[in-house]
Parts: sequence; structure tokens; C-alpha cells
Amino acid sequence: MWHQLEPLHAVLYFSPPAFEAAAELGYEVEPRWPSYFAYRTAPLGRAGARLATAAYYSFSPRTIAEHVPGVWAVASPEQVLATRLAAIDRTYRQLLGDGVAAPEMKEAAELARRAAESVTVGGRPFAAANLDLPWPDEPHLVLWQAATVLREHRGDGHVAALLAAELDPCESLVSFAAIGAAPVANFGGRGWSEEEWAAASERLAARGLVGPDGQATERGQALRDQVERMTDELAAEPWRLLGEERAERLARLGSPLLGAIFEAGMLPMTSTLGIATVRVPD
Repeated sequence: MWHQLEPLHAVLYFSPPAFEAAAELGYEVEPRWPSYFAYRTAPLGRAGARLATAAYYSFSPRTIAEHVPGVWAVASPEQVLATRLAAIDRTYRQLLGDGVAAPEMKEAAELARRAAESVTVGGRPFAAANLDLPWPDEPHLVLWQAATVLREHRGDGHVAALLAAELDPCESLVSFAAIGAAPVANFGGRGWSEEEWAAASERLAARGLVGPDGQATERGQALRDQVERMTDELAAEPWRLLGEERAERLARLGSPLLGAIFEAGMLPMTSTLGIATVRVPD
């Protein structure tokens, strides 16, 4: 379900309508980070650098401080929240046309909302903040907001799993790159310097998790497997409550939108999302 719903949320950070909407608010959109931090942080309110650093976890505190709380000098969190919903509306309509009003969309929205409203939010700031927002009226926007709650719920749990594995923010990225999840260059936007990356690699090597070639050792692979397994377990609650049959139904109902996102090429071919972002032929 994560693979099914993550792209439905993440398209916000890459779609042309979302960049256009952010630019209209006054944000720079090249690079994409000002709009990303504004859109994703807005549910937390007028967050400062420390709160944002804690919630994001894997970004360098220096990078966070470059954008937060500065993004609120451009537009208030309330303005950003309204804009991101309008941006998703434009994005989904561009992708699906009249399909946003199809009966299947209403059913998908109802199922996704049911799953989202069943999550527990203890220790999950991003999930809690998004769940506190009022639900939109239109089904396709309900679907997006539910997907957002569910992916942030999983992401918050992922941070807990990294903490349990004793992987600090930079180590979490180095260990992820070490298993071949994404090229090292893809993590450049997280803001860690070469020196910080090298120091994190040395710490992991001292634990026997990374070899001299920068690749994960058997112990390093096992630890990352443990992190992913714990992340999945911590994210499973809403799907257990929804039930396998309804979860499968939601996946089928969301397939046209998922396919449209992939076909449009709005997501990067290689990223740090941890999911496939190009459609594999049947």
C-alpha cells in the first residue's frame, strides 16, 4: 500500500502545477527546496528550524535553517496549505480530467480516509499535523489528503526505526546509499557536507556496517532490513483495521491515478523515495 499511495502524495513536490502555484506565492522553484519545505512543513504551523529538523530527521540542520522559518516570511502556513490543495487539484485534474469526478474516485477516497482516520499519532508529528487539518469536500482531494496522512504516518515510524537502530540522521542516508537504494549523488539535497558524509561512513565502518568500498557489509544489510521491517510493522495498523479485501480494493481504484502519474513522468526516475518511480510494463 505504501508503493500504491506514496506517489499520490509525492507528486505535490514535482508537478508543474505545484511549482507554478508556489511561484505565484513568491517562492523560488529552482531549486525545488523552498516550495518543498513550505508545502510539507505547513501542517506543523509556523515551525522553527529545530522543530523542522526534528520532524524531517535526515536533512542537515544547516539545510533546514536555510529555509525554515524563512518560508513563512513569503507566505503564512495557512496560505501554503490552501495553495498546496489547489495545486493538487490542478495536478490531479491535469492527470485524470473528468476522472476526478468518477464514482470510483469517491469510493477510493472513502476507503483511504477510513484508513487514515484509524492511525494512532503518538510520536508521529507529521501524521498528527496532517490529520488535524479539515477534510476537503471533493473526493480526489480527500484521497490525496488521506494518502498524505498515511505516508507521513509511515515516515514518522521510519524515523522511530532509525532511532532504534542507532542510526543518526547522516548515518541513515549513508547506510541507505550503502545498500544501493539510490546513488550517493541523489542525497546531495539533504545538505550534508563531504566531510560529514565521510565521518558518518567512518562511524558505520567502526560498527562493522560498511566496508572500505562504501558498500554495506552483511551486518549493514541486515540492519537496514531490520529498519525496513520495523517501519512496515509500525505502518501496518491502518491496513489491518481496513482489512485485506478493502485494501486491495483501494489499490485497484487508485491504479488509474497511479498509472497517470508514472506515465506523465512527474516523478524523477531516480530518487530517495525508496519506491519505483517509473512504471514497469506488465
